[in-house]
Amino acid sequence: MKKPMTRTVTMTGALALGLVLAGCSDTGSSATGATGGGGKATVTFWGWAPGYEDAVKAFNDGHPDIQVTYQQVQPGAKGGYQKLLNAVQAGNAPCLAQLGYETLPSFAAQGALQDVARYATAAKDEFQQAAWKAVSLGDAVYGAPVDTGPMALFYNKELFDSLGLKPPATWEEYRTAAEKIHASDPDRYISSPYMDYDYAGLAWQAGAGWFGVDGDSWKVTLNSEANKKVADYWQGLIGKGLISGAPMYDQAWYGGLGDGGIATVVGAVWQAGVIKSGAKDGSGKWAVAPMPQWSAGEAKAGNAGGSSTAVLKGCKTPEAAWKFAHWMSTDRDAYGTLVDKAALYPAAKALLDLPQLTADDPYFGGQKIYKVFAEESAKVDTGWTWGPIMTKTTADLNDGLGRAWAGKGTITDALRAAQEKTVAELNGQGLKVSG
Repeated sequence: MKKPMTRTVTMTGALALGLVLAGCSDTGSSATGATGGGGKATVTFWGWAPGYEDAVKAFNDGHPDIQVTYQQVQPGAKGGYQKLLNAVQAGNAPCLAQLGYETLPSFAAQGALQDVARYATAAKDEFQQAAWKAVSLGDAVYGAPVDTGPMALFYNKELFDSLGLKPPATWEEYRTAAEKIHASDPDRYISSPYMDYDYAGLAWQAGAGWFGVDGDSWKVTLNSEANKKVADYWQGLIGKGLISGAPMYDQAWYGGLGDGGIATVVGAVWQAGVIKSGAKDGSGKWAVAPMPQWSAGEAKAGNAGGSSTAVLKGCKTPEAAWKFAHWMSTDRDAYGTLVDKAALYPAAKALLDLPQLTADDPYFGGQKIYKVFAEESAKVDTGWTWGPIMTKTTADLNDGLGRAWAGKGTITDALRAAQEKTVAELNGQGLKVSG
């Protein structure tokens, strides 16, 4: 989950080169399976997803030989990742941390992760292929996949029905619905601003990649024609005043979802939990449909958010850390709680038949929403590549996106600036960048 996680990442030649150049390859000199006092292994785990604390308690109750201590931190994009990096640099990091797939390459490139392949490799086939790729680099494995983030369209069905609207099958239909919704009430909007990985999911669906690998070099493509197509579309909605000014995850955003002021959220499966917990007034009004398509008849979906339980550099109990991380991702009861509390969608193949994933959801009018996400999951392009400095790339992009959504610039400007700053940073770090 985010903030909130993608769930697919390619870490190939260029990142491997980056690790060598940065001198960051780490096998973990302390990876000896050390135990705490009295022979009990101790593991500290930092995260933020609802349900993680419940999982830790359940694990501790059933594993007297390992004691996991959970500490809730701010979501990664809101300061959690920087806190983790600071802790690694200070030598007092936890053993485990919730780490989005999109950010894992950055942590690996900075030498902040510990290879636990000796314990983890046997579990490879238990997870969806793309999710396993997200936590590994070559023969190294840096943690356990937790969930994936296929995207769909959350929409206020009550509002749509009142205006005679159906879920839009194409982005052109989405624009038409936006105009009708806003015309019905000037305080109603189709959507709200998308930032960082939520915006990336929109690009992902359109085949507008941000990074690629060319031999031993990185390619940065934030400013590509495909990306400009997505940017121009959303810029058009901004220009017509169809986008709410309420930032996602702000109280005003939740208020808009609850009272009909914001009619849709194009978001990942875990957004269901965010919406349900934050916009209780919307209960019974909302439903889920496939993402609108760029061309009628296409079947493509984006991906946003998703995370791993990663082992950080310096962990003195790596075997115990992996044991817990693997357990949380594969235990049916524990994961069922994660579905209930955080709307996570499992990366483990054996959990795709969990009863929670086939249940009617009263908030969404009794709809079996995970059926939609299961179908959307198969439409996600697994070739998307995350870059090695995503924390900086997204910070730079968000600076521009924030201005664009507020009408003080354009999304294309934001992409161009993020492209230039990313290339400059990669060059500054000694990483090769191809044209």
